[in-house]
Amino acid sequence: MANALKIISVLLSYPSAELLAAADELGEAIAVDRLTGPREKAWLRALVDDLGGRDLYDAEERYVLLFDRTRTLSLHLFEHVHGESRDRGQAMVDLGTMYEAQGFDIEAKELPDYLPLFLEYLSTQSPEEVHNLLGQTLHILSALRARLQKRDSIYANALLALEAIAGTEADAKAIEAILELPEDDPTDLKALDAIWDEEAVTFGGGAGNDACGPDRLRRQLRAAKHPAPRPEIRGEQ
Repeated sequence: MANALKIISVLLSYPSAELLAAADELGEAIAVDRLTGPREKAWLRALVDDLGGRDLYDAEERYVLLFDRTRTLSLHLFEHVHGESRDRGQAMVDLGTMYEAQGFDIEAKELPDYLPLFLEYLSTQSPEEVHNLLGQTLHILSALRARLQKRDSIYANALLALEAIAGTEADAKAIEAILELPEDDPTDLKALDAIWDEEAVTFGGGAGNDACGPDRLRRQLRAAKHPAPRPEIRGEQ
């Protein structure tokens, strides 16, 4: 499982020359991974082959349009449940503290909720903790997968594999609440500016004095049960 999570973390990271050149190596690692089945291996291998066959500039441009200029496809988990509310800052602190407590160091410029970083952390944890924390984020991952599939994006394969690894079903209402938010058009710069200027609302309980850890993470990641009120109303490479 740790191996598979590391591979998915790499595949969801900003494309680099090193990543594209390592396609064969990644394919070999997928083939010998013992904790993913034939279906998951096929999904991941297809994504590896796609990346390995692309020009670096093309791969970078596609990634930016999908994940950096499309808010509803952001790879920052808390973007989908906290937006830019104050609760997001506290959730970041809690998640960063959980990493630190487990001896997982991150650079100051890295945001704790960046999905590739979160998966790298999970790759160091026990199978029980992996299933626990993946399960808590599954509604977000499932919503991202659905949006990527709608765009016919091969990146949906990585999310499909994560859903399979989680080994549980996401809350359908929580997924629906995320998917109710309108899709972004990464080529409409004027509309994007307006979206980023909106003030996000809080989804669920506010920050309290609870100890950090999986239970607190569950509360921080709980999706909205209702759509955000629009009248009052941002990743890492």
